[in-house]
Formats: sequence, C-alpha cells, structure tokens
Amino acid sequence: MTTTATLLLQPVDACCAPAGEDALDASQAEDVAKVFKALGDPTRVRLLSLIAASPTGEACICDLTAPVGLSQPTVSHHMKQLVDAGLATREQRGKWAYYRADFAALTASSRALNPA
Repeated sequence: MTTTATLLLQPVDACCAPAGEDALDASQAEDVAKVFKALGDPTRVRLLSLIAASPTGEACICDLTAPVGLSQPTVSHHMKQLVDAGLATREQRGKWAYYRADFAALTASSRALNPA
C-alpha cells in the first residue's frame, strides 16, 4: 500500500527542460518591462505614432496636444515616460520641446523576448 508519505519521498521527474541560457536576468527583464509598460497606455502609443508619422519625423509638444485632446503638462508627462523608456528622444529648442521616435528600445526588447 502506498501512503502519502511514501509518495512525497519518491524522486520527482522534471516536468520540463530547465530555462535556457538566453533567458533574461532580473535586470534585463526590468528594462524590457519598462518599454512595454510605457506602451501599455493608449495615449502614449498614439503620441509615438503621431511623431513617427510626421513628415519631418519629429513633433513639437505644442503639436501633440490637440490630436490627443490633452493639456500640455499631461502630454509632457506621457512624453517623459516614452523618453525614459528609450522610445523617444527630446530636444529643447527655445521654450518648446521637440520629440523624435526612437524604436531601438522596442526592437531590442522584442529581440530579448525572441532571441531566435
């Protein structure tokens, strides 16, 4: 007769292969999550899309408020999140900030999750 104690003492076979060497470490996972967290807000996705679609490849903060229907401070907050995640760059010109989309962080994050 097999008891619960006997079952607990028996060796357990691994249910699957161990994680590969290409798996992200904690720091890398945090960096990737920061990128996707920034893109987790539809307003930030829209802002990035507006900048990327502009004829010059850049947009002034004053040009981004009307399309998303938000105040300048709110748009600036969203843009800071995108800059901090590496998805946009910011250049100050006089009193206005100009932004460019930079998809290097998105590309790197995508590759980190699918290294093949």
